[in-house]
Amino acid sequence: DKHISIQRHLADLEKLADLREDERKPCPLCPEEKFKACYSHKLHRHLQNLHWKVSVEFEGYRMCICHLSCRPVKPNLVGDQTLSKMGAHYHCIICSATIVRRTDMIGHINRHVNKGETESRFITVRAPKSSYKVVKESATDVQVLPNSSTPQKTDSYFNPKMKLNRQLIFCALAVLAGERKPIECLDAFGATGIMGLQWAKHLRNSVKVTINDCNENSVTMIKENCHLNKMKVKLNIREEDNEETVGNGEENSDTIEVTKMDANVVMHLRSFDFIHLDPFGTSVNYLDSAFRNVRNLGIVSLTSTDISSLYAKAQHVALRHYGCNIVRTEYYKELAARTVIAAVTRAAARCNKGIEVLLAVALEHFVLVVVRVLRGPTPADDSAKKVRYLIHCQWCEERVFQKEGNMMEENPYQQLPCDCHGSMPGKTAVLLGPLWSGALFNTGFLRRMLLEAVQYGLDEAQPLLKTLVCEAECTTLKHPSTHSPGDENKQEECGVYIRTPNTSAESYLVHGKRKSEEVLRGAAKRQRAEHSAEHPPFYYNIHRHSIKGMNMPKLNKFLYYLSEDGYRVSRTHFDPMGVRTNAPLAQFKTVLMKYSTPTYVGAQAEGPVHFPGEIQVGGEVPAATVIKVEEAELMEDDKSGVAA
Repeated sequence: DKHISIQRHLADLEKLADLREDERKPCPLCPEEKFKACYSHKLHRHLQNLHWKVSVEFEGYRMCICHLSCRPVKPNLVGDQTLSKMGAHYHCIICSATIVRRTDMIGHINRHVNKGETESRFITVRAPKSSYKVVKESATDVQVLPNSSTPQKTDSYFNPKMKLNRQLIFCALAVLAGERKPIECLDAFGATGIMGLQWAKHLRNSVKVTINDCNENSVTMIKENCHLNKMKVKLNIREEDNEETVGNGEENSDTIEVTKMDANVVMHLRSFDFIHLDPFGTSVNYLDSAFRNVRNLGIVSLTSTDISSLYAKAQHVALRHYGCNIVRTEYYKELAARTVIAAVTRAAARCNKGIEVLLAVALEHFVLVVVRVLRGPTPADDSAKKVRYLIHCQWCEERVFQKEGNMMEENPYQQLPCDCHGSMPGKTAVLLGPLWSGALFNTGFLRRMLLEAVQYGLDEAQPLLKTLVCEAECTTLKHPSTHSPGDENKQEECGVYIRTPNTSAESYLVHGKRKSEEVLRGAAKRQRAEHSAEHPPFYYNIHRHSIKGMNMPKLNKFLYYLSEDGYRVSRTHFDPMGVRTNAPLAQFKTVLMKYSTPTYVGAQAEGPVHFPGEIQVGGEVPAATVIKVEEAELMEDDKSGVAA
């Protein structure tokens, strides 16, 4: 039965007191030591003012304040004062908890509502789902709860800002599904289950989807969302293993397995071809389990949202989680991606596995890393050798990876191209890392991801993938081609798609399905050989190195000027004003200075910088320079007494 302090109407509370005009009655919610028995008119005012007016309402019920000895009171220094200081409290209608303050009680009820726990043991009819809202993304419908984008206030977390992240992961899975079928994929942190539902709905028989979550409310939400999308649900919650089919609507052959386990447990028990980790915060606690049973040439993708530590705002947390020393630099986003990959490499090496980085993206809200697993001690050793320390100059922000070798150098800062260590006093550079020093992108894999994005109409992912392809190739092409620049019938270097003369530019055929592990290993070796020319590490921000009092050239023109000097250049997704190039910082600044214009010469076209009084060979003198030279000559004539 419900507590006597929970009533629907004031009259129900008065019935408990059994008010009669000729008799004294005690208050049903107060002990006799606090409120003595009195007549009906006084007891009515007491119930109305002290209990009913300060009650908390929920679903037509009032939780009145209670002064009975339901809540244990902490013993006071003076034992006799325990009864006189009986604590007032509320009884929760949902979980029967006792809360002292009214504001705390309101917040307690709101937390129940945000979690979807609106069904009380005293209310036989379940609360209506009017608070639920249905969100549609990529032709997939999911129910979400209020405050679904706040992880602290809901179990079924859903962030609409992560749509781009979900599209990139889907493209990576679609590429893997084209290599071998069927593949077993795991969404280790399902929440609402939207990612696994998108996999099963679009890729269908090519994948066997497993959605896992350790929270019971999230598992219930995932099942409801599967029914909403007319999917079969296969439950596997340790004790029970049964199937539920959808009765209304036509039957779909797709089946989604829903598990309620810890993510480490489910990855230890089973093997998968594709694993995605997206916990709240860092994912380093799950890397060992992920690489233990992942199949050879499978893919592990992880999304890290602990950007405060990765972006060097909380450096001590990065040292604790990733074992990496980092500082805030102009290339801090790429530094974050290389920090995560270094942790992934060490976790894979502990399981005698190496990695090939397919994709690394660092945006405002997350860091996404997608790697291919290469089984064996030799790939593990090769990957571990690419984890190095970085020498970073704090004066000019020049950087270089420390050379391989076990011998200690007397002055390791001499490896930097700059001369700040010789001209500046004290310690001019810091040692950052350990970091991943290899490539961040696989051009062939990115091209196939772009094809999948075009095929499935993922509009948000296409511009980013085009930028990533240019960044991986270190080119300035605005629209990278998705086929080989030579013969159109020639197969692409990167993969399995060819273009035939009888098809349109957007239609491609899957060619050469690899069915054996030997062919897969050979393809991986060929890809590594073809991509031996890696893109330059890191980038420079053109605004960070601009000259005071000078107008910089446009970014695209500056890229052209650098490429004309023989350097590889491209834009980068890490920074909209960043330039990825193999040019040293000194040459970068030289070209930037050469094609900048003084601020006061507004009408002068962009070109080499010439200061007043400088003689130009083979070119015209700017008008502003001529005027200033003539004024200087006139002033000299005036000083010498000669009339102008």
